[in-house]
Amino acid sequence: MTTLDQTHVAGSNTMGPEGNTLSPVRPSEKTWGWFAIFNVWANDVQSLFGYSLVASLFISYGVGGWTAFAALITAGLFTMWMVNLSGAAGEKYGIPYPVFARASLGTEGAKLPAILRATVAVFWYGVQVYFASTAVALLIRSLTGSEGGTEILGLTGIDWVSFLIVWSLHIVIFWRGMAWVETFLNIAGPFVYVVMIGLVVVLWQRSDGQLLEATATIFANPEGTFWTEVTGFVAIVGTMVAYFAAVMINFSDFSRYARSKSAMKMGNLTGLPFNMILFSALALLTTGGAAVVFGEKIINPTEIVERTDSVLLGVIAAITFFAATMGINLVANFIPAVNGIANLSPDKISFRKAGLITSAFALVIGGFWTSFISQFGISGFVNTLGATLAPLFGIMIVDYYMHRNEELDLDDLYKTEGGRYYYGNGWNGVAVQAFAIAAIFSVATVWVPWFAFLTGYNWVIGAVLGGALYHAVAKGKAVV
Repeated sequence: MTTLDQTHVAGSNTMGPEGNTLSPVRPSEKTWGWFAIFNVWANDVQSLFGYSLVASLFISYGVGGWTAFAALITAGLFTMWMVNLSGAAGEKYGIPYPVFARASLGTEGAKLPAILRATVAVFWYGVQVYFASTAVALLIRSLTGSEGGTEILGLTGIDWVSFLIVWSLHIVIFWRGMAWVETFLNIAGPFVYVVMIGLVVVLWQRSDGQLLEATATIFANPEGTFWTEVTGFVAIVGTMVAYFAAVMINFSDFSRYARSKSAMKMGNLTGLPFNMILFSALALLTTGGAAVVFGEKIINPTEIVERTDSVLLGVIAAITFFAATMGINLVANFIPAVNGIANLSPDKISFRKAGLITSAFALVIGGFWTSFISQFGISGFVNTLGATLAPLFGIMIVDYYMHRNEELDLDDLYKTEGGRYYYGNGWNGVAVQAFAIAAIFSVATVWVPWFAFLTGYNWVIGAVLGGALYHAVAKGKAVV
């Protein structure tokens, strides 16, 4: 069995000038304590898209504020459990997600989960670029008083200028190196809470102190029953789990830098439940307060800030929301997208080239988000992407814990031919078949009306089915 002392592994490839590689990280590179992991979750939860998703869940499912709040906390606890499972191999062996996937899918077959994860990351990257641009547009409107002019594809002139500025800034930062990204993230995160708390205070004053009382019932269905509350609770939990599904499956990309397993677990414990409690409470109060004060259920915080007619609050909020959304986008979406794309042909696709490919897709996705893509509904997109990744998660976890007893061979993980993870042709056919069957059914639960009663269970169904199918077939074959 090889160890983390090995600094060069056969078949490893440099991902760029920053020294990011698919190789196991050196012991000296395992510098992340619990607070670093806490900060990953803090910024992941705080993004503008995250707020809009949480706010839309309050409105969409017609449940009371306490029911929605409890569902969000439950989702946070469940996600914490899942990332502790998926991040263990990364922490133990220092390997990234594309390499971890080789154990269950094969050294060539791992390109499938890597590119699927990259596809999800590219989608989120483009969406988050758009949402970050709304903060810049708010800043421009707050300072100039201009409305932006005629709309083209759902965006005004100011919106398009803001979008292109944010898109370009992403390229500038990743081109300068990931150290810039980490610094950007660590500075931006905490200020989001300051602005959101300030926004709640403003809405509290304007609602004459009725905000808390109204929030508990303003989203509820007057004809709702105990059963509608239960089904709404399950649906919200499922949607939020799907929202975190992408990070759950590739968490080894982050945990590989953790100093220890205890540091990883402590970071997840403090990062997920705490941030979900605080962020969800603020999102609930802000959305409820906006409904009381403005008479509308608004899900974008930048629009709420605009309604307050405070130039100072508008400027502060715009800068803060922009920084936080851009920071987590570069870390949670850019890294897995680049890793997945570069993993297709490591010798030809460099770190920067993969970054430019990611940016090109983001330009299209973000540019069409308002006019076309968002019309399908946020929850539908989130659940579909989560349903696609779920079977892969189940297969990888079952393989690592039940079939390998948490033991991997680093040498064989990096062999392009031969070795226990080559499976004869580089593909583990059992895992691929299990994924295909489980993914088809899992995605069907999102879009086929007959499966409507399974709403909220999409991700869990895909993960359990993928893992169960893989275990049932693999235990009778020599795939280990």
